[in-house]
Amino acid sequence: EVQLVESGGGLVQAGGSLTLSCTVSGFTLDDYAISWFRQAPGEERKGVACISSIDSATYYATSIVKGRFTISSDSAENRVYLRMLSLEPDDTAVYYCAAVRQAVFRATVNSPLTLNYDYWGQGTQVTVSS
Repeated sequence: EVQLVESGGGLVQAGGSLTLSCTVSGFTLDDYAISWFRQAPGEERKGVACISSIDSATYYATSIVKGRFTISSDSAENRVYLRMLSLEPDDTAVYYCAAVRQAVFRATVNSPLTLNYDYWGQGTQVTVSS
């Protein structure tokens, strides 16, 4: 059974940091690229960052990340991380991880954050207080 489970969310003050984890099962990171998305109340879901563990290729939504977030992976643990620094109240959202097949990821000429993802986690809440 395929599962993606997010963890690490919580309440943090502005300027603080959090590291989110996405633990996957039912497939390996060699087969799927993993992305982080977020959805704030009343807003559309937006892509944040993507990683392909085969070659550690990464992609960021620079307008959102602004150099503050880092995506990484641990293939041995089947886990992907999103390290978030200098958090702002506008970062408050439910953060989701999602998986897309490596073949699809590598074939796209557009942003990998716009692909149709195959699997999604349930999300983890991040709240940044001012």
